[in-house]
Formats: sequence, C-alpha cells, structure tokens
Amino acid sequence: MTIKVETIMSSRVVTIDMDDRLTVAKEIFDNAPFHHLLVTENNQLQGVLSERDFLRALSPHLGQICETERDAETLQKRAHQVMSRKPVTISPESSIEQASEKMLEHGIGSLPVLNNGQLVGIITWKDLLKAFINYDETL
Repeated sequence: MTIKVETIMSSRVVTIDMDDRLTVAKEIFDNAPFHHLLVTENNQLQGVLSERDFLRALSPHLGQICETERDAETLQKRAHQVMSRKPVTISPESSIEQASEKMLEHGIGSLPVLNNGQLVGIITWKDLLKAFINYDETL
C-alpha cells in the first residue's frame, strides 16, 4: 500500500511575502512550532525561508549586551534576500517514498506541495518519519 503526500501533508501553510522584513519571520518563528516559511509573490511560490536560513542571516550579537545598531539592522533584511530560491516541490499525488527520496537527494527538511502550480500544503521530514512509524505499526 502506498501512502500519498496529500494524506500526511499540512494543508495549513504560513506564507510571507518576498518583501517582508525578517522581523516578520522572527515573530512567526518565535511563536509557532514550525521551522519553514513559504515565500510567495502574487500567490505564487517563490522560495522557502527555513529557520536555519533566517538565523544564518542575523548578527550573532543580536540581543546581546554588545549589540550595535548594525547588528539590529540585520532584522531589516527582506525575505527574498535570505530565502532559498527555486524550491524543490512535490505533488499531492506523489508517494511518501518519493518525498523522502527528494528530501534526501537535495538535503532539505521540507517540500512545498503544489497542485497544478497552486500551493496546497507542505510536508516535512517529521511528517514522513511519523508516517513510516505509523505504517510499521499497522503491519
């Protein structure tokens, strides 16, 4: 039995605009239990901003006693300046094995799910791991 991506993907996705500042991303990452934001322009997927990309773009002195104005300005960068472009995507009809292979091949932790070019969800490595564990339990 093949499990499809649409069965385990999250259909509630959080997007930010290409021109949103990193302060917006910080607010979301600080208050939500996920690590990937999908970056859109005119409702079309343009990139992925992972929490790792976000943290790499910030000054390590941010929030420290030694923080300078220049450090604080790193939060004023725009999403498009630090996001990963040309994101690897998958269709909802694909199998979770195909999703796993894509993530491993590209060294990524999530895949935006597109149906006929429209963003319909996201699947992460945690979703896949849970699916494989649950599948093994039913055997």
